[in-house]
Parts: sequence; structure tokens; C-alpha cells
Amino acid sequence: MDKMNDPSSEHLTEEKWQAIMNNDAAYDGQFFYAVKTTGIFCRPSCKSRPPKKENTRLFDTAGQALAAGYRPCKRCRPTGRRLPDDEWIGLVTEYIDRNYIESLTLEYLAAVCHGSPYHLHRTFKKVRGMTPALYIQQQRIDRAKERLTASNEAVAEVGRSVGLPNTPYFVTLFKKKTGHTPSDYRQAHRRHKMEDSENGKQHESVDLLDAARACGLEHPSRGFI
Repeated sequence: MDKMNDPSSEHLTEEKWQAIMNNDAAYDGQFFYAVKTTGIFCRPSCKSRPPKKENTRLFDTAGQALAAGYRPCKRCRPTGRRLPDDEWIGLVTEYIDRNYIESLTLEYLAAVCHGSPYHLHRTFKKVRGMTPALYIQQQRIDRAKERLTASNEAVAEVGRSVGLPNTPYFVTLFKKKTGHTPSDYRQAHRRHKMEDSENGKQHESVDLLDAARACGLEHPSRGFI
């Protein structure tokens, strides 16, 4: 079901919004709120970082939130059951993939994804085989490689576009991850592309000569118009 246009979500009144902002346990069981940007839903009393009002959706029951595609918060456990680690980290990973250009500290990620920094760091490494910081770096470098090879943007602009506005740091990190500076990487890619193109033309010439010889023509140009 489309989370953006979910017909089962309630109207967010000012009273319920204040209950969410104040973590009011008196409203637990009366409704649940979900956050579109994280795909997670909570009890009103949840101590996680408050969502933006425009990203909030309400549901009468936890079942409605689940049916709409949201997953229960690990902190307040609105279904009474623990969200599996791989599902939680899947949500965190999706959030990083959509927002890698932003400043994503461990503390910020833990807050928006409803967990503690320590638990997020440990669980992410267990599920993904790397820390959140390393995953974020890899995403940014991968996106930078794409932009370097597909555009003529300045190195500084490429860095800014992937969430690395400090150019010296971007160059240092890129070289650490790839073995090349951004400029060298771009030049090497273009050189290899040119060599591949030239090799392709050479192969075409060889194939044409072989075909001509197979037809008994020593000089293929004499047999074709």
C-alpha cells in the first residue's frame, strides 16, 4: 500500500500532535503514528526523535500500520514484539541511501531510526559487515565515481553533491577508497574508454579483413563499393 496516500491513516489533530511531541503515555493504545521518511511506526509515548509534522501518519491500530507497509519501532515496540535486526538495519540502510548527501552522524541516524547509537553501531556492523560510517562513506564515493565519469563538474562540486563539501577531505577519502585522486580517476576512466573504442575499431578492421580473405579477396577495399 502507498504510505503517502494511505486511506487507513487518521487525521492528525493538534491534540494528538501534542501527545506525540510530549511522549504522552496516556494516549498509548488510542492511536499509533508512523513516519514516512523512515518507514517506522510508534506509540505516542515513544522517546525517539519527534518526526516532522508533514511526515507523520496516524493509525487506529498497529495492524493498520503494518498493512500500510510500516515496521514497528525497536524502542517502543508498538506491536509488543521486537523488530528483527535485519529488517531494522534494512530501514536504516534505505534511509542512508536516500539521504547520503545530508550530515549523517551516528547519533542522528539512531534518533531518526528509533534506536540508541551503541545498539545501531553494533547491529549495523553485525548485519552489514561494516559500520554505518563506513557504509555512508562507500555510498558517497560510489556516487562520486558516477558523477566524475558522467560529467565535467569540478572536483569540489562533485564532493558537495555527494555530501562531502570539504574538498581536501573528499580528495583524501576518495584516494583512500579507490587508490586515485578524483581527477586521476576521471582521466583514467576516459583514457580506458578511448582505448576500448580504438580496440573496437581495430577488431572491426581485423574481422573485415578475415571476411575478405575468406571470400578470396586479398584487399577488401577492392571488393566493396
